[in-house]
Amino acid sequence: MTPPTDAVLEVRSICKSFGGLKAVQEFNLTLPRGSLRGLIGPNGAGKTTVFNLLTGVYKPDVGSVVLGGREITGMRPFRIAGAGLSRTFQNIRLFGELSVLDNVRLGCHVRAQHGVFRSIVRTPFHRGEERAIEASARRLLGVVGLLGRADEQAKNLPYGDQRRLEIARALATEPRVLLLDEPAAGMNSQEKVALRALIQRLRKEFDATILLIEHDMGVVMDICERITVLDYGKTIAEGTPDEVQSNPAVIEAYLGADADAGSSHAASKGGR
Repeated sequence: MTPPTDAVLEVRSICKSFGGLKAVQEFNLTLPRGSLRGLIGPNGAGKTTVFNLLTGVYKPDVGSVVLGGREITGMRPFRIAGAGLSRTFQNIRLFGELSVLDNVRLGCHVRAQHGVFRSIVRTPFHRGEERAIEASARRLLGVVGLLGRADEQAKNLPYGDQRRLEIARALATEPRVLLLDEPAAGMNSQEKVALRALIQRLRKEFDATILLIEHDMGVVMDICERITVLDYGKTIAEGTPDEVQSNPAVIEAYLGADADAGSSHAASKGGR
């Protein structure tokens, strides 16, 4: 059940330092249910650190993360995934030796109810649940266009297909919020067009709330309703794509204080 504000995810003043480096400072974010938000900024801005804080890879020094009204700050990553917050990674983290199907099946097991005993003795409940998991995994592979490659090893997929497989595996956990970390990285222009359509489909078909980090500003500006901009761990702007592109602080962060290029050039640059 979502809070009265209909915010499925609330990030409240989280901070993270590594030694003397303030990687994230007073970061706040509210994601209404069904929203599609972009998170951008120059190289080293702290975007992936934010994702790591939300998903339990790092624990905030201060601040809190609330998912669907439930505090998840400091929980272990697998418990956060079970609570409904799932992600893809900038550097693909598939199980390369496993089949495409088995990679998605692993994601489905986050919701599995059979225990060790049922698995060992293969009770009717276990067998029924495994059939349901396989059917769900195959359906998700169909959604991302990989059903025909279900039995191939994940490592043999082209790079763009590996990206889509990561999305399918994240969806298999039935997330309330889906975090996509540079899903267009390594894709050609045709694959990026297909990716935009896929993300829009996921939002509609799975009632997904999506937070997107992306280097390709064309993708971000095309599909995100609102965008948050980080620079040196601080939020320097937030608004619609048009508002962000014309914001002087954003132009300075991407192009430098002395740049006389217009905001359209700022939109063409990206980074981590």
